[in-house]
Amino acid sequence: MERSEGMKDVITVGLDGTPESLSAARWAAQEARLRNARLRLLHAWVMLAPEEAAHRVDEQDQNYWPHRIMDEAREAVRAQEPDLPLDEALVTEDPLEALKGAAGESDLLVLGSRDLGPLSRYVLGEIGLQTVAQTETPVVLVRARHETAATERNADVVVGVSLHEPCEALLAFAFHSAARRGVTLRAVHGRHLPAHAYNRGGGVEPYAAEMTAKDAQGELSEALRPWRERFPEVRVAERVELESPASALLHGAEDAGLLVVGRRHKRRMLAARIGHVVQAAVHHAPCAVAVVPHE
Repeated sequence: MERSEGMKDVITVGLDGTPESLSAARWAAQEARLRNARLRLLHAWVMLAPEEAAHRVDEQDQNYWPHRIMDEAREAVRAQEPDLPLDEALVTEDPLEALKGAAGESDLLVLGSRDLGPLSRYVLGEIGLQTVAQTETPVVLVRARHETAATERNADVVVGVSLHEPCEALLAFAFHSAARRGVTLRAVHGRHLPAHAYNRGGGVEPYAAEMTAKDAQGELSEALRPWRERFPEVRVAERVELESPASALLHGAEDAGLLVVGRRHKRRMLAARIGHVVQAAVHHAPCAVAVVPHE
């Protein structure tokens, strides 16, 4: 497997004691095995009390719940990947600052995303949203529906390609992910029809729609061409939809195991934020979502 410069061979998962964070730990363990990387379990709590290394924690201890959270995550990981190199970090720090710091020392940060149920809508807490917006490290958001884990292992990787800006980091992440899993990479591009494609009655002129789709398909193929050459073992399926990028991405992510989206990262922005496409993916995607920052 081809390796990138500057890789740290560490994946960090943020733990908060929820079922979602346990799902994130299991997903991160599988990813660490695929990457031959170490897995770091991280839980941060500003009220963590100092303790000796041999200190035994019971239910009356101030640190009981942080230790229990760590123990449950360790057991879940060991049951799935018993030989995986594993580090544990209980830190006395604000969770957001701890996650940002850990992200800078990792190749990947993994967090849980809460499932609201039958509406297929997922929620990422405020700390998670801020972490996604402020880190330069890719972040994967994992939902807590354990019953889908087995099917997601062999499902396709989907990447949303905008074509309006360089996206080298995004495509590198997507192709590496598909190569590690031995699955098809589905590249999806959504494009609005131009104004001249609509007639006076509000209908769409077939020729204009056809030309728009043809142009988009050519641009998508050209953007993927060097990556196909670099990863000849990866099967690639291209898909152009004449609709909003967010809708195209969600439609294209059906039955996917991982959805990869890009977030523009500009160091000089006063307030980091995530765009509407990433918002849609985070809240509505039916699978784990990788948010990859790129210039």
